Amino acid sequence: MTRACCAVGSYGRGVASAKFIASFFRNPAVADAVNRLLNQRDGLALGICNGFQALIKLGLVPYGEIRPITEEDPTLTFNTIHRHQSMLVRTRVASNKSPWLSRCDINDEHLIAISHGEGRFVCNEKLLNQLIENGQVATQYVDLTCRPTMDMRYNPNGSVLAIEGITSPDGRVFGKMGHSERSGEQLYKNVTGDKYQPIFEGGVNYFKL
Repeated sequence: MTRACCAVGSYGRGVASAKFIASFFRNPAVADAVNRLLNQRDGLALGICNGFQALIKLGLVPYGEIRPITEEDPTLTFNTIHRHQSMLVRTRVASNKSPWLSRCDINDEHLIAISHGEGRFVCNEKLLNQLIENGQVATQYVDLTCRPTMDMRYNPNGSVLAIEGITSPDGRVFGKMGHSERSGEQLYKNVTGDKYQPIFEGGVNYFKL
């Protein structure tokens, strides 16, 4: 058996591009390939920003499978301020059960770049409690004391429970809004804090085991 990884992402216009990605992945041949990737090849999948939106529209998070979506399912919608937000946010690792977060410890803080207009995570209370109990709430927006917050200065889109990223039940599918890939030695030099989130190393390490 050969493990493999699927990355879902786009730099298009928010929900429109996410809908296009989701439609493409619902093609029977593509959906079958994704299911084989996750269920037979023990693979991983990652979606960032629009990719996260696509994963939710497919059901890959939080359910771990491509399935029909109903009005009871979680979604990502317009920021509460109803405009695009582009800034650095402070996030904490709330659960590291995902292979993507295997190089992180609980409560690790990272400064992550965001750039989106529709990043507000919403979810009904029953399912939200299940996500918490299952350890599927992976990352949260936090204030300067590392506490999850609804304060728009730190949670700029108004996500419920300050959720920035969630996983599938087994953790192998991970979706998040913040652009962890937008880091580098010469970036954000005038801002203090850890801007490097080792999710890609976590994914690589998974395949080395």
